[in-house]
Amino acid sequence: MTQQTPLVERWGIHEITLQGPQHGNPFLDVSLSAEFTHRHRTVSVDGFYDGEGTYRIRFMPDTLGTWRYVTRSNASELDGHMGELVCIEPTAGNHGPVYVRGTYHFAYADGSPYFPIGTTCYAWVHQGDALEEQTLRTLKDSPSNKLRMCVFPKDYAYNKNEPVYYPFERNASGGWDLARFSPPFFRHLEQRIAQLRDLGIEADVILFHPYDRWGFSRMGAEVDDRYLRYVVARLSAFRNVWWSLANEFDIMEGKTLADWDRFFRIVQESDPYRHLRSVHNCHTFYDHARPWVTHCSIQHSDLSRVREWRNTYRKPVVVDECCYEGNIEQTWGNISARELVHRFWLGTVGGGYVGHGETYLHPEDILWWSKGGVLYGDSPSRIAFLRRILDEGPEDGLEPVIANWREQAAGREGEYYLFYFGVHQPAVHTFDLPGGPYVAEIIDPWEMTITPVPGTWEGRFRLDLPGRPYLAVRFRRVR
Repeated sequence: MTQQTPLVERWGIHEITLQGPQHGNPFLDVSLSAEFTHRHRTVSVDGFYDGEGTYRIRFMPDTLGTWRYVTRSNASELDGHMGELVCIEPTAGNHGPVYVRGTYHFAYADGSPYFPIGTTCYAWVHQGDALEEQTLRTLKDSPSNKLRMCVFPKDYAYNKNEPVYYPFERNASGGWDLARFSPPFFRHLEQRIAQLRDLGIEADVILFHPYDRWGFSRMGAEVDDRYLRYVVARLSAFRNVWWSLANEFDIMEGKTLADWDRFFRIVQESDPYRHLRSVHNCHTFYDHARPWVTHCSIQHSDLSRVREWRNTYRKPVVVDECCYEGNIEQTWGNISARELVHRFWLGTVGGGYVGHGETYLHPEDILWWSKGGVLYGDSPSRIAFLRRILDEGPEDGLEPVIANWREQAAGREGEYYLFYFGVHQPAVHTFDLPGGPYVAEIIDPWEMTITPVPGTWEGRFRLDLPGRPYLAVRFRRVR
């Protein structure tokens, strides 16, 4: 019976499963890859050992038509396997990976606009099925289309529970065997990333972090490098993966700038799909201008500096952490919902993107920012309202168009303007807009209302305003 050629949707996953050697240490001893060819183009993909004699190669086809492959390995059982697949049109909701578009913004591979509205759940995949499934249900109804999440478990305030799975196997003495990965751990991680994909959420995968009691932040260079290649081999075929080299890279003891440069190069060279790459800071910025960095991932509470960072690095600016809505003792986790919404709007009119987080005290220490669960705050619905504003705006994203001591605005010159007055509360304001005419709307980001202003407007004019803080005004050109 002739085996039917597999049909794989564009930006889906084709997986090759092979049986091979189990003796020795296959994680160290066996190399495996495949070359996928479409017409005159060849893509090389690394495989990985998945335990119990099973090896896998995952491929994400990005071009319609027939792809043929051949495997390469130093193990005879795995070498020289040949086959083909047919890449077909993607199913509804599959827009492909996200890439940078127009220097400062993002889009899906099919050209659809993508405006990151991120949130943070650092250790959510380490909490057990009940809580993790609850987190997924919450995300389904949230405005978030990106989630920052760690590979390694976390040890920090409100994070003292042991994870269900560990990334490495135990050795005979009960310590970690850093030469043997734990396939059950990675299968669980992949399951959660796939579930995020199916919800339309990008997985911003954090590869290292300093909050550790298990020793994973202090592995040697050889182990670090092997870990990175293994993770990329397993996860890169998921179209919704982003690579974040670290959370707060600058406080990871023992790691030098040369190490971070090397990590970036390993990920860049190992990933055939060119997923987005960034690194997140605590106090000191990494040089986001380096060629292997695709966008800025920034921790900072002053959102008025977004334009400065755009001008400095000439890349998209994502302020992934600007403090969290909550009531914990730490100052980074006890700003009000109104303040977080204000910061979202400041970052937006600066031409950047801002991330959400929540840290309300919980009797069982289930704080969203790390463990997920349920959202209790008042900012998510307002952030959803802002996402609606972005979706209704220019599909290429908002560019800073006006910035002075009196006003902040973003949009597209002669087409669209979004002014945000923040803490100021003018009862009247003079605008000077080229082109036109425009229709005007007064937007209340907190009450989530859009109030049309009668008539049309162009040139220099005065507009009566409600005289309340935290309001915005939107102008759209009449066609």
